[in-house]
Amino acid sequence: MPFSWSARTAQTISAAAMSALLLVSARKHFQQPKFFAPVVPDYLCREDYACEEAPLEVGQDKAKATAPRNGALAVMSREEWIAVSGLLEAAAAVGLLIPATRKAAARGTTLMFTAFLAGHVDALRRAYSPAGTVSARRIHTLRLPLQLPLILWAWSLAGAKRAA
Repeated sequence: MPFSWSARTAQTISAAAMSALLLVSARKHFQQPKFFAPVVPDYLCREDYACEEAPLEVGQDKAKATAPRNGALAVMSREEWIAVSGLLEAAAAVGLLIPATRKAAARGTTLMFTAFLAGHVDALRRAYSPAGTVSARRIHTLRLPLQLPLILWAWSLAGAKRAA
């Protein structure tokens, strides 16, 4: 008699595996935040400079100096984005372990990985810019394609039905 798992058992094991992956990643966000820094796009990062640190133009009064403008999406610093994404990954990991919240957590995880895709594309773009390094090119060329399997894995945990 061949060994077989029910679809529910397979999904539970898959959810536990993704949860473990997310917990390891969440921990790394706090232990080695610099690893994730290149994946946070500059346009999301708030630049907080005091007026006295702002560069002055010729003839500009120091009292009228203003901090650099931030984009509309720049609501947190790079370090805050890394911490928040680590917390989101930890919350997703817990949500995937609880059967009652698994579907919602899987959908949220799918959205989270999809949102992270923008950061990976931006990191790859910067790696291939004149300021990029061979090491950065290698790392980000490998990291970007890993997002698609993660997105599809999370989507499968949401119980998404495929068209037949």
